[in-house]
Amino acid sequence: MPSRIRAAWTVAAASAVAAALLTAPATAAGPDWSARPAAGGAAGPGAGDRPYFYLEGGPGSALQDRLSLVNRGKRPRTVRLRADDAPPDASSAARDSGAWISFAAKRVTVPARTRADVPFTLTVPPEVPPGDHPGAIVVTGGGREVRVPVHLRVSGRTLAAISVEDVKVVKAGGGATIQYALVNRGNTVLTPRLAVRADGLFGEVLRRDARTLPVEVAPGRRVRLSEKWPDAPALDSVDVTLTVTAAGGAHAAASAGYTAVPWGVLAGAAAVALGAVASTGAWLLRWRRGRHRPGDGDAPAEPAREAGEPAGTGSGAMT
Repeated sequence: MPSRIRAAWTVAAASAVAAALLTAPATAAGPDWSARPAAGGAAGPGAGDRPYFYLEGGPGSALQDRLSLVNRGKRPRTVRLRADDAPPDASSAARDSGAWISFAAKRVTVPARTRADVPFTLTVPPEVPPGDHPGAIVVTGGGREVRVPVHLRVSGRTLAAISVEDVKVVKAGGGATIQYALVNRGNTVLTPRLAVRADGLFGEVLRRDARTLPVEVAPGRRVRLSEKWPDAPALDSVDVTLTVTAAGGAHAAASAGYTAVPWGVLAGAAAVALGAVASTGAWLLRWRRGRHRPGDGDAPAEPAREAGEPAGTGSGAMT
């Protein structure tokens, strides 16, 4: 760690211990410590509370900021710091900005009712492409874990691109569920908007105007999502189309077919049809047997002849 970072940490810690006593009392019900970006920092003096870190620079640059740890309890609190990608993606061998963050100290003890600001440095590798590279600082202590987002923008040409993949409609209960995946093909973090439309044999059966999805898709990431369709048709052949847009001109669409068949109704109809066929067959069989049974008006049957009796004579023939 550079000596200037250690010196900054020493000054910040000493200043915090000596003069940054907090007036807010500790509460038994709530957490007694917090972690957030320090006021000012890379955003400039007087920036106030920041929901996340925002750092921007070119490949090879070293960017610095400070993490503020606040202990509201009556006892010292020890926490551990580590950096991580945001969101973490175990399926990808590539490491993002979480691997580029180093701390002045990874284990920090904050005195009771005190704030301590911990400096850190994010070093952008020289070969990193331009665009967004999100990360996070993870703070653990006292059985809690707090993730503070780090938004890094590497200067250069940016590209916003997204694709919609693996669209399918699955029957669920009395309705259906539309499943799909979004893949960020560009180099900027995207907040997608989704519109849904479905057309059946007799016209439109579903139309949902574009709305912002509650998800951020980092570059290179794949996110699997689903849409509930509780009033999906029970009998129809439908084409479902998903249209996704995002800032920067990102646009994509994909479709999937869905055939809704009420199998219970069809099974009942088939049973009725089979019953009707069986009844008709039985009636035909009885009718055929009835035609060959002697009845009124039929010619009398010829009596049987004994052996040696000439044809045309019988036991009742006159001599």
